[in-house]
Amino acid sequence: MSTSYQMPVFAPLPVAFTHGKGAWLWDSKGRKYLDAMCGVAVVGLGHAHPDIAQAICDQAGRLLHTSNWYEIPLQAQLAERLCKRAGMDNVFFCNSGAEANETAIKLARLYGNKKKILNPTIIVTEGSFHGRTLATLSATGNRKIQAGFEPLVTGFNRVPYNDLNAVTQVADNNKDVVAILVEPVTGEGGINIPTPDYLEGLRRVCDERGWLLMLDEIQTGMCRTGKWFAFEHTGIVPDVLTLAKGLGNGVPIGACLARGAAAQVFQLGNHGSTFSGNPLVSRVALTVIDLLEQGKLDARAALLGDRILNGLRTQLANVAGVRDIRGQGLMLAVELDRPCKEIMKLALDDGLLVNVTADSVVRLLPPLILSDDEADQIAQGVARVIRRFLGG
Repeated sequence: MSTSYQMPVFAPLPVAFTHGKGAWLWDSKGRKYLDAMCGVAVVGLGHAHPDIAQAICDQAGRLLHTSNWYEIPLQAQLAERLCKRAGMDNVFFCNSGAEANETAIKLARLYGNKKKILNPTIIVTEGSFHGRTLATLSATGNRKIQAGFEPLVTGFNRVPYNDLNAVTQVADNNKDVVAILVEPVTGEGGINIPTPDYLEGLRRVCDERGWLLMLDEIQTGMCRTGKWFAFEHTGIVPDVLTLAKGLGNGVPIGACLARGAAAQVFQLGNHGSTFSGNPLVSRVALTVIDLLEQGKLDARAALLGDRILNGLRTQLANVAGVRDIRGQGLMLAVELDRPCKEIMKLALDDGLLVNVTADSVVRLLPPLILSDDEADQIAQGVARVIRRFLGG
């Protein structure tokens, strides 16, 4: 099918999928593929899940949209379920991860302005990715995707990731800081997992300075790292938490959750969205939560992640060109010593969907519903493609 009428912002691989089931997709020629990306951490429950399909069909036959001028009971139910699960006080629903992070940025600025700080500043990190709106693009630590969109939004102070000393130095020299926005595990930046004391150290600095700790869990949330939320691997709770991707299993929804003082910042008219938490997306997200709970998929993701990680380490042991193999739950990475974008095409030719990020990192974000055999197939297939690439 011609793409000539579409803005050329994507470079799709030469394949078009017609349907899927679980961890598998079929293309227009009838060929089958094992999906180790699930739409970039979106379709965590797999493709064409019957309960998700039923929820969509049933709700579409009842009510799709009204407006937040009226009460939306499904939205209220979803807010309660999410807040209780995350230990937060309230939530604003939106349509994407970028919008959730945009909400967090606005919340932090309003928080600062209410404290009479005229130029509220948010600490962000190098190598981060928070979205492609102007504000989230400016917060993102990737110069390549910022180029050409200047002037960027001001009010961000960038520090190295996983560096508490750098945060402390900023704290001592910039009295306008009001918040820190950070990923518990970097996604687009290459699945970098910080040291165990990093988030706890950020929590401590924020408490000492009266800052908000804002965690971008767009990619890590909804059981992907082996916990419902990645911050649960530590002893801390953030002030602001952003979610999207796996929350809707393919239906677009984002969420910005807050607690404590952060939950009191927004008042009537401060923020809004036309499609915010409409009946359809709320019904689907409630179904996603039900299925994650019923399947205990947080624990399952941890087991599957260990299985794939061990398989990769065994099969790629002592392979020249492999720098590191790392992961947390079903966020996995094989870092090579060279750019490797062509691995996506090599894997596609092998019937396997993977992604390359940060130029040299093969990123795996498979669905949480994998069987043990499918997990082994991913490890074997990825190792085979990497060996072929490095050997060539």
